[in-house]
Amino acid sequence: MEVDPPPPPMASYFDPESSGRREEYRRYRKRLSSSNTSPLLGTAVLKFSEARLFCDGNSIQRRPNAGLLLEDIKQEAADISDFDSLDGSKLFGSAKRRQSLDASDAGFSSGLMPFSDVILQFERTCRNASESIRSAGTGKLRMVEDRLMQQKAQLLLDEAASWSLLWYLYGKGNEELPGELFVAPTTSHQEACRFVETDLTAQLCLRIVLWLEGLASESLDLEKKVRGSHVGSYLPSSGVWHRTQRYLKRKNNDTTIVKHVDFDAATREGAQLLPDDKKQDELLLEDIWTLLRAGRLEEASELCRSAGQKIAEQDGGRYEMAVYALQCSNLKRILPICTDWESACWAMTKSWLGVQVDLVLSQYQTSRPEEKQFDDEMNGTQPMLNSAGPESWPHSVLDQQPHDISALLQKLHSSDLVHETVSRACREQHRQIEMNLMSGNIAYLLDLLWSWVSPSEDDQNILRPRDDPDMIRFGAHIVLVLRYLLSDEMEDEFKEKLVAVGDLIINMYVRFLFSEQQEELVGVYASQLERDLCIELFVEMMELRLNSSLHTMFKLFLSAVEYLPFSSGDASVASLEEIIERVLSRSREPKPIKYEEDLSDVAERHHLQALQKAMVIQWLCFTPPSSIPDFQMISGKLLIRALMHSNTLFREFSLISMRRVPELPVGPHKLLAILAEPLKQKENLISLEDPEVSDNLREFEDWHEYYSLDATYRSWLKFEMENASISPEMLSAEEKSQAVAAAKETLELAFLLLYREDIPWLNAVENSPIEPSEHVFLELHATAILCLPSGECMLPDATSCTALTSALYSTVSETEVLHRQLKVDVNVSSKDPCCIQVSLLCLAVEGDGFGFHEANDGGLLASIMAAGFKGELNRFQPGVSMEISRLDAWYSDGHGSVESTAAYIIRGLCRRCCLPETILRSMQASIALSEAGDSLDHCDKLIELVASSESGIMHLFSQQQLQEFLLFERECYLSKMELEEEQLEQLPADG
Repeated sequence: MEVDPPPPPMASYFDPESSGRREEYRRYRKRLSSSNTSPLLGTAVLKFSEARLFCDGNSIQRRPNAGLLLEDIKQEAADISDFDSLDGSKLFGSAKRRQSLDASDAGFSSGLMPFSDVILQFERTCRNASESIRSAGTGKLRMVEDRLMQQKAQLLLDEAASWSLLWYLYGKGNEELPGELFVAPTTSHQEACRFVETDLTAQLCLRIVLWLEGLASESLDLEKKVRGSHVGSYLPSSGVWHRTQRYLKRKNNDTTIVKHVDFDAATREGAQLLPDDKKQDELLLEDIWTLLRAGRLEEASELCRSAGQKIAEQDGGRYEMAVYALQCSNLKRILPICTDWESACWAMTKSWLGVQVDLVLSQYQTSRPEEKQFDDEMNGTQPMLNSAGPESWPHSVLDQQPHDISALLQKLHSSDLVHETVSRACREQHRQIEMNLMSGNIAYLLDLLWSWVSPSEDDQNILRPRDDPDMIRFGAHIVLVLRYLLSDEMEDEFKEKLVAVGDLIINMYVRFLFSEQQEELVGVYASQLERDLCIELFVEMMELRLNSSLHTMFKLFLSAVEYLPFSSGDASVASLEEIIERVLSRSREPKPIKYEEDLSDVAERHHLQALQKAMVIQWLCFTPPSSIPDFQMISGKLLIRALMHSNTLFREFSLISMRRVPELPVGPHKLLAILAEPLKQKENLISLEDPEVSDNLREFEDWHEYYSLDATYRSWLKFEMENASISPEMLSAEEKSQAVAAAKETLELAFLLLYREDIPWLNAVENSPIEPSEHVFLELHATAILCLPSGECMLPDATSCTALTSALYSTVSETEVLHRQLKVDVNVSSKDPCCIQVSLLCLAVEGDGFGFHEANDGGLLASIMAAGFKGELNRFQPGVSMEISRLDAWYSDGHGSVESTAAYIIRGLCRRCCLPETILRSMQASIALSEAGDSLDHCDKLIELVASSESGIMHLFSQQQLQEFLLFERECYLSKMELEEEQLEQLPADG
């Protein structure tokens, strides 16, 4: 049986006279190499040993001491799978579809990776990005630029280190020991395994040690990749201490130089090597230390063997002292060479873990004296006095160890033993992140992250992200990972903090992505926000991208439809449907405008807001990709909602398009242009048999017909105005013919709209959905501006609001006011000082609110508002009219509770305003045609239509509109009389 040779004396800080004491703290014996091949010949050295920590086949292996045991524990725990085959698409796929995320499951549906793998992917992505930056900037940039790029690369490595720690602490699973492997009596190795498996503090220390050694190993691999080699390339040219050997062969008599070249010579003779050999030994020991620091015990052992089995000398260098001090947890001798935070943290944690394991093993040995005696006899050693136990440790060593993880981190901050660069590094952002992860203080970590990325107190714009996008990105990612890793372990208070502060950080990152035009990614993160915040954020982003290109808008739409459910029954989950509804609702609200003293362009600005209202429909006209579940159903619902909202806007636009000017109203024609293409597919997307769908489609077609007529009329009016500015003698035949053709087309379209055999235009005849009751009211709310006859805005005040209220009351009789319990309220808008808020309320009655609305005119509230829109209020400033910005009507209980919309009121109001105006415009075009020599048959038809009781159009006219119609009628008769006179004059000449 081969027995290991006795070890040499330890470093001088142990008692040199007590060989038994040195033996007690001895760590390493000689380990035979599994291969005689030198690493210098090109044979790759395995990163991890093939030996297993807890089991090898059906038995638990035994290690002679705690030092070897700890190395095996690390090798066992560090044996992880290779994740190089993962790609970046799976990283974002893991967050896709909020409903598919399940923290209780080890993986995700559809082949998406679990979060432990996501953490590794984050780490690998940061490392790859850092390496790319370093390689891209080498030799190609100026000094300052290269330094900035290197700093960027280092920050990414720091982030990769934080992700790696998170994986070791939360993503790396525990290996459970099979119970049948523990056969009594258990060995020291088994007891150590059991301790490390069950003790939380030891587990934490082990994971931290593995993490730090993994970082160092990654650094060595990177160095080898860049330089072609790394530490451990020591190659003696001829034996050991070859310079000293040559010196001795020359028979020099320098008493300060050793006389022999065995490894004990320096200690035995009290002499030294030649400086070159001593320096070479120090370099060798530095390489050994570096390999041990990276957890590469096998490589360090192989390096020792290849260099001739270097043995300690009495006055060894600092690396030799550190190597041996590491085996006995003597931080006083280790920390002087730890000049970076990672090395110092590793030394402290490894030493503390070694002490914990040795204390457990010493207690175990104390409880089994008979087996210890058996072991001594088998090893051929003399029995030793039982001195095991905590009291047998040197107090100088025990006093150096921390009591808990907080004490360990405090030593990194302020211990006299650590290098000043270590204490300074504790203030770095990622070092603070890592220390909080190690201590488990996640709540403070969240506050820390938010303090770094939140807007400063001087910056009043909370919507602007801070100038640290990397930390914002890291903060958002780590919040998401922690939510799913800790979902089953969180207390209510901590869960609320993780949601509240985490949402602030994620919200900040979404805004950063949005500001960088990365709309395709915002849904990944916005979908993880609390419902109301998610909805509000998407609404804001959609509003800001309303004037962007269709491609940009579609990216944002796609991001929402891919990562959010279209509709949700869960009140805590945001949905695309809710976002769309919020966008549509807010688009109709008047936008505050900063006005100067000149109010001449206020009305024009309000008209331009109609364009923004119309463009919102574009969000409903995008086609979801076929990869989305139920994409056809979603497309159909979006199209139906687009029709409904378009009809609402068409009603409002029609009431601000009454002025007879050649300029086209931009809002309605933008709507028609946006909806033209989607409606070509309506048969494939929506059911035309659905009453609601068919009603909205019919109304849309009515508005399409009306605005086609409106555009044609304005085209004719433009020709007329241009021709009127030129003397008749200068007009060409072509110019005259263009005006005549436009007038004829206007009349043709007008008669198609006015003369319908089946359903009248914009039919408001309907059965009320509300059952008759004494407490059902009708409400109409309008936001409008007051316009003078010149078109300029009239600035409202309390006096004008009171006068307008009285004028609106005066449009109906006192009896009607009392019978219908009419209430009118007019106030200056709190959002826009140029706008007024008009609220009307009356009691619902049969035919107007209940039953069948046969009058087809919108009822009482429509008649009141029509007078205001037409500028015909008797007790108000003459000619001042209301131009609408928003108009809504609904059924209520009189106390603000809405029961249902009352669209018939708005449609009837539009009929009261649009049909009389259409007839007046047609009369205007007919008279122009008669002046051009055409017949007056068109005028006669229009007069008959208005006079007919069956058409029901007469009562839609206001008093002033009837007067204007009569003037047009008179002009028609005069033109007819003139034409007859001309014909009579021509008869004698013809005869």
